Amino acid sequence: MTIKFSLLVTIFLSTVSVVAQTYITNVTILDVKKQKLIKNQTIEITGDLISNIKKANRIKIPETATVIDGTAKYIIPGLVDSHIHFFQNGGLYTRPDAIDLQKYWSYDQEIALAKSDMETTLKRYLQNGITTLIDVGATYNFLEQRNTFKDKTYAPEILMTGPLLTTYEPEVYSNLGKDEPFILTQTIEDGINGVKAQLPYKPDFIKIWYIAGRDGLSIEESARKNLPIVKAIIDEAHKNNLKVAVHAVQQITAKLAVEHGADFLVHSVKDEVITPEFINLLKTHNTVLSPTLQVHGAYRKTFGQRLEPSDYELRTSDPHQLGTLLDLKHLSDSALVKTYKTHSNTPKSISSLKKADSISMVNLKILADAGILIATGTDAGNIGTLHASSYLAELKKMHESGMSNWQILQASTLNGAKIFDKEMEFGSVTIGKKANLLLLDANPIDSIENITKINLILNKGVVFNPAELLQDSPADLAQRQLNAYNFRNIEAFLEPYAEDVEVYTFPNTLKYKGKATMREIYGKLFKNVPNLHCELESRIIKGNVVIDKERVQFGNTIKEAIAIYHIENNKIKKVYFVK
Repeated sequence: MTIKFSLLVTIFLSTVSVVAQTYITNVTILDVKKQKLIKNQTIEITGDLISNIKKANRIKIPETATVIDGTAKYIIPGLVDSHIHFFQNGGLYTRPDAIDLQKYWSYDQEIALAKSDMETTLKRYLQNGITTLIDVGATYNFLEQRNTFKDKTYAPEILMTGPLLTTYEPEVYSNLGKDEPFILTQTIEDGINGVKAQLPYKPDFIKIWYIAGRDGLSIEESARKNLPIVKAIIDEAHKNNLKVAVHAVQQITAKLAVEHGADFLVHSVKDEVITPEFINLLKTHNTVLSPTLQVHGAYRKTFGQRLEPSDYELRTSDPHQLGTLLDLKHLSDSALVKTYKTHSNTPKSISSLKKADSISMVNLKILADAGILIATGTDAGNIGTLHASSYLAELKKMHESGMSNWQILQASTLNGAKIFDKEMEFGSVTIGKKANLLLLDANPIDSIENITKINLILNKGVVFNPAELLQDSPADLAQRQLNAYNFRNIEAFLEPYAEDVEVYTFPNTLKYKGKATMREIYGKLFKNVPNLHCELESRIIKGNVVIDKERVQFGNTIKEAIAIYHIENNKIKKVYFVK
């Protein structure tokens, strides 16, 4: 017995000794719990856990360890996006119930693309510093696909529900089998069975789409009519040790959901300023709320053709999904496009959006100051709210609401962990927690935009250089410059090009060379030419060469064009225009 025990101890110690160790030295830690900076710290990481934190001069570093110099840098926990949808891509064709464009791109094609792109989407999230994702409405297929990424070091942790349980289902989503994102629950029995049907797929929680008013009743009458079903779902989920997230955008639906056990509200209340009674209700039930401030406006701005993506979004988003958001400028169904554009740009529609945004932001400030747990979430995947790159816009709107940068950082890290009682596992830079960390070149407390100035990412203890995690393909580079062209953004347009780019008239007549000349030419074009728009008609990709057939509008003039892009060292080095 003694010999066996000694042998086991020897094996254990030898195993521990070969576990890789990483040290981040002389770094400033942002303590999101106590909201303070801790300077001159060295963090020891063993395997995928933070194993020690001490003053820089009080820790001995083994010669075999990997050492990262954190001097003049800042370390924060990996970010959490508490509200995304993998079954939606963020582009124009992802919600046929909102705008049906299936004659151009079918929903079968769209959902197939979402599934095939999941790995790239996960890498894009990690590249943007997001190490935990909460999918608050998926499908059985995505629940199964989630499992394939569990042990991938490039993949954030994924917490996912299955199809949304709802008393209202858009017809376009029915009869899709394991790709169906909804379970229609019209009775208490339907609600209970809807929970039971998900259990074999091992969801992390259950989600209710609490839609009121679609049955012709008033919001409150409809909410109370469907309350027994909502309550039955919550009770059945809790009986199976699953928390419940609820989509509720009116104060009455949110109030009823929380009174009957909802753990997580996944949107702001936007119909009225919340009451003290509602705040106390959230406190009593320890309910978490994710405000999702940008998603509603992104729909309206896309349909109204008023979308203005930031330089950051143009540079870091999925360029092909971003590109689709401008397709309304050239789709052949001009009557449908005109209807959507006109409706979205009426004074009533714009006023309604401003009112809802204002109420949401006022409510967020009230809740944050009252100590309610706020968790940052984007609702990424919806039209105009792109995966990963939309995170910064959400943080900026939270700041605009009046939240401090400390409050925002806490909402984006520790509070996301608290949704599912995982605050002892991740969410702060603490000994024993997961080594999901961001090393930043600037302090996000000085400016929340500094959260994007990522030097290195640690996910599951593995170190990643964000520039190498996910590189643009030749087609991506061609699409990025096209997007920026259409949005008249000169800096984002120039970014994919090499400094010494050469522009030719095909086959070999040099027109000009260098970004400086390109800046002058296209800067004037963007500034002075009305109705500037380039429609991509077709694209051929051959190795590092991309050939685009384009239909370009300059004012009232339309020209057909062919552009040939040669990529070298991840930049567009040469461009040939065929007359």
